[in-house]
Amino acid sequence: MTATSGEVPDSAARVAGIPALVSLFSFFYYYRHSDLLLYGDAVAHINIARRVFDSQTPGLLQLGTVWLPLPHLLMIPFVFANSMWQNGTGGSFPSMIAYVFGVVGIFRLVRGMLTADLRTKPASGVGAWTAALVYGANPNLIYMQTTAMTESVYLAFFIWTEVYFAEFIRALKDKDRGPKQGIGTSLFRCAWCLAGAELTRYDGWFLAGIMGTAVGVVALWRWQNRGLRRAAVKFLLGIAVVPLLWLAYNSAVYGNALEFATGPYSAQAIEQRVGAPNPAFHNFALAAIYFLKSAQLNMADGNWGRFWLAAALVAVAVAPSKLGGQAASLLPLWVPLAFYAFSIAYGSVPVHVYVWWPFATFNQRYGLQLLPMLAVSAGVLTAFVFLVGAGGRHVWKLVAVMLALITASYASVWRAGPLCFEEARKQWEVRSPLNSSVERVVARLPRNSRFLMDISEHVGVMEQAAIPLRQVVNNENHRPWKRPIDPEGLWERALADPPRSVDFVIAFDGDAVDRGANRTNLTEWMEIHATGQPRARIYVARNAPNQSR
Repeated sequence: MTATSGEVPDSAARVAGIPALVSLFSFFYYYRHSDLLLYGDAVAHINIARRVFDSQTPGLLQLGTVWLPLPHLLMIPFVFANSMWQNGTGGSFPSMIAYVFGVVGIFRLVRGMLTADLRTKPASGVGAWTAALVYGANPNLIYMQTTAMTESVYLAFFIWTEVYFAEFIRALKDKDRGPKQGIGTSLFRCAWCLAGAELTRYDGWFLAGIMGTAVGVVALWRWQNRGLRRAAVKFLLGIAVVPLLWLAYNSAVYGNALEFATGPYSAQAIEQRVGAPNPAFHNFALAAIYFLKSAQLNMADGNWGRFWLAAALVAVAVAPSKLGGQAASLLPLWVPLAFYAFSIAYGSVPVHVYVWWPFATFNQRYGLQLLPMLAVSAGVLTAFVFLVGAGGRHVWKLVAVMLALITASYASVWRAGPLCFEEARKQWEVRSPLNSSVERVVARLPRNSRFLMDISEHVGVMEQAAIPLRQVVNNENHRPWKRPIDPEGLWERALADPPRSVDFVIAFDGDAVDRGANRTNLTEWMEIHATGQPRARIYVARNAPNQSR
């Protein structure tokens, strides 16, 4: 790094105030309108965190297998309070903190890149502030960072991984610093952030493969640099540990190292059950186009999004001549395009955009993974515009035009409604009638009642009814290493003879309770219907519901 770039952390820290205010304001707005738990996945995330300590079988095995564990571990301190568990705020705080870190990271990344060269240093402030604005003001991210979803947390780790990778690139060119001061420190910090990304989303595994390959190539290229070799080996070992441990965990507990990818709750299994159409099935190029379109629609309504992609391509084209070796720092920001194109085409994660067949919005939030690239590209391009007009009096007019385009683009999103929010709202409208009906019934039952229920799809019922999960015998209360069945496990015993373990049984058509519970000694008490949803039936196992809460 250059001496100048050492000033960046102090300046970047001062940037945190604005996104902190944005985060708090948006949080209170969406909390007031009860919009924090619109996503079904958000409900699932906070309940996974909750059941680590609130369960018939508490412990780290309650973290499950499909979703990576770090976001849930970060939520645990916040969901101890029943109120923060019920209203979803316990899942908001890690996302909000990550959002602020993400904005600061974007600022530091762009300013560091621009100050590394005397030719671009004069425009470093303009470029960094523009990039921070593009990232922090995105309407879809502003909503997502108020929820328990993992996008905000992952993006923060992704951005800071890129920050330290860029500093590593600069350290390689710095002749005045030893490897321990520059290269070793940057790679060490990069590895920690990358490990955090790997523990948050599987996107991080793909990113680790790309960046690990890049660092390995650099180490081989400069093999004579012993300090670089040692730092590279530590980096590669550090980022390899996370996926290896997760595979070992799945193998030991579930008997299948790829349980998270092929098990009954994996994306593949869910797609088979739901049957959502995938317009890019086994078509990598078309999948990339759908993903790019989802990214554009996260940035602007309609065709405005093309402006962002065009700006990014221009930034990539001119960066080598302006940034020199620093231009390589832009390339990892494009990694999500390759990862999601592969995942859409071959990984059972379809993306729908409302402007193309099947004319719906589904997994729209995935497009946010390109937001750091688009933000950095906008910042770099604005800096180049500033430099081109540096000798003229109209330079600030050019910058103002860039900011006006950004403002108009995001205004179109707010006017049409952020698509991530709209998708979440539609999900809630589908599942709410059934869940709310069941919740109202359950809430009237005796407070100390015990239930048998499959919580994989409808855990929000217990959350909203304020029923502690330790009063619910569920599909997570067994020893998974005894699969396919665990005769001595609580879950299997309760299914075989519900009256011995619970007071009430809640079954939804087709779920594990509906398929496996012994109804011999059960009395059907109530049947609940909601349009387009599976039927719910409540059985009395013992203690007839003759009390009110």
